[in-house]
Amino acid sequence: MAKNTSIKQLPDGYLDKTPIFQFILLSCLFALWGIPVSLNDILITQFKSIFNLSDFASALVQSAFYGGYFLIAIPASLIIKKTNYKIGIIIGLAVYILGCSLFYPASTMATYTMFLAAILAMAFGLSFLETASNTFSSMLGPKKYATLRLNISQNFQPFGAITGVLLGKYLIFQEGDSLHSQISKLNPEQLHAFRLQQLMLTLQPYKYIIIILAIVMVLFLITSYPNCKPTNTKENIVEKASFSETIGYLVRNVSFRNGIIAQFVYVGMQTAVWSFTIRLALELGAQNERDAANFMLYSFLCFFMGKFIANVFMTKFNPKLVLFIYSVIGTLTLLYITFASSFHAVYAAIFTSILMGPCWPTIFANNLEVVEKKYIEIAGAITVMSIVGGAVVPAIQGYVSDHLHSMQQAFIVSAICFAIVGIHFLREYLKHNKPAV
Repeated sequence: MAKNTSIKQLPDGYLDKTPIFQFILLSCLFALWGIPVSLNDILITQFKSIFNLSDFASALVQSAFYGGYFLIAIPASLIIKKTNYKIGIIIGLAVYILGCSLFYPASTMATYTMFLAAILAMAFGLSFLETASNTFSSMLGPKKYATLRLNISQNFQPFGAITGVLLGKYLIFQEGDSLHSQISKLNPEQLHAFRLQQLMLTLQPYKYIIIILAIVMVLFLITSYPNCKPTNTKENIVEKASFSETIGYLVRNVSFRNGIIAQFVYVGMQTAVWSFTIRLALELGAQNERDAANFMLYSFLCFFMGKFIANVFMTKFNPKLVLFIYSVIGTLTLLYITFASSFHAVYAAIFTSILMGPCWPTIFANNLEVVEKKYIEIAGAITVMSIVGGAVVPAIQGYVSDHLHSMQQAFIVSAICFAIVGIHFLREYLKHNKPAV
């Protein structure tokens, strides 16, 4: 596909205009990693019953997923730095396909560890995609609209998340009684056959994902993209920084460091809320997993709607102030979930998703803005690595649930995390909007 010669790359790596087709194709990747994110929430519930896991052990699905992001983000960033964003995306798509393919042997072997290995491999590919795509989206046009572009791209993610829930609801979850109720009525021989049958169902969504990924990979292979890398010109001399120098600089950068902490607890909170919404609904009276999956569908619809609402607010008011207010409301909502005495707690969990949408892209874009250009690739990778919070916080919430014997009360963990996010946004707002003396 021919390059758009009317669009010029500026010395700082940004473009003077946004190439529409390339930007839309890039934004579609955000939907493609939204699918496995929501499917993980389905798998947590499925594996808990089939493998008879504790809440902590079932949360290891997220630990494998986000742990994969953490392990591969720096290597991915170094490869992208030496090549370009497009190559990073193609590598990510290829490894993503490989990870999905591992669900075939996992379903046959019927062991929890093999499923975790497949999820880990899939996350390696997704880490390449996110490391490349988040930064690439922010740079694919004029610099002043970098945060807006990233937020627009992030708006594609809920479409993928909704698709993942629908795939899980209709291809994995079945009608009838809950899995726990069905399993309790089976003898050992029937139970073994039932478990094998249910595990084979987990393979079904990934067959379709592989086909979609193959089509998208072909489109990227034939589509031309600008490098969006700063050039060494008189107007824009960019020095090369070593890895150790970059890490030292980022550690000393207080705004960047605080942003990493905020991203860690935010992603952990978001992942924990979504991981255990189905479990919360079942605990409070939902009939079965398929019915409970509807609440995840509503959550992602709210997440999608919340992004648009937040974009409107952030164009009229200071984004950091908006997100501080969102965090306060979110913390109070999660506290209500923890202590409510009715099924309304599930609806509160759904409402929380409205408040989540703008946090990740805003923190990510702000982290790139506060670092020098020669450190930007590693800074982007470390920000992606911070989503390892999604591996840690759900496990903590699962552990608390096991010890309190209540998933509902364990939502206090998520409430604490949202409060920490709010403190970060308040601190950043006050730093840049000090009252006149």
